[in-house]
Amino acid sequence: MATSEFASVRYVVDDVQAAVDFYTEHLGFSLRGNAVPAFAEVTAGHLRLLLSGPASSGARATPEDVAGAGRNRIHLTVDDLDAEIERLRGDGLSFRSEVVSGPGGRQILLADPAGNLIELFQPAS
Repeated sequence: MATSEFASVRYVVDDVQAAVDFYTEHLGFSLRGNAVPAFAEVTAGHLRLLLSGPASSGARATPEDVAGAGRNRIHLTVDDLDAEIERLRGDGLSFRSEVVSGPGGRQILLADPAGNLIELFQPAS
């Protein structure tokens, strides 16, 4: 798996711009890149907070029957999603969603032994 200087967490939000304004104006986060209606990325220290609106692939990837409050999960970026799926299935793990593709890339969800969701994400090339 690829590593990054940031720990990433995805929050599903109703209004991306309102969320960006809240985190940047009230909590000291910095906007990375540009906010778009479907998605924005803000950082603070080593935390990268992914703000996914209803139209983003990240929001659509969470089936209602596996979602807890807020549909939050750990977001891990991978270089080759298909290879990771094959490797993890080979280890006996099962997934909680199908692969979902969107403007930012592709992702799939699995759960840890306690049921916490983990998103494996491969950015679009």
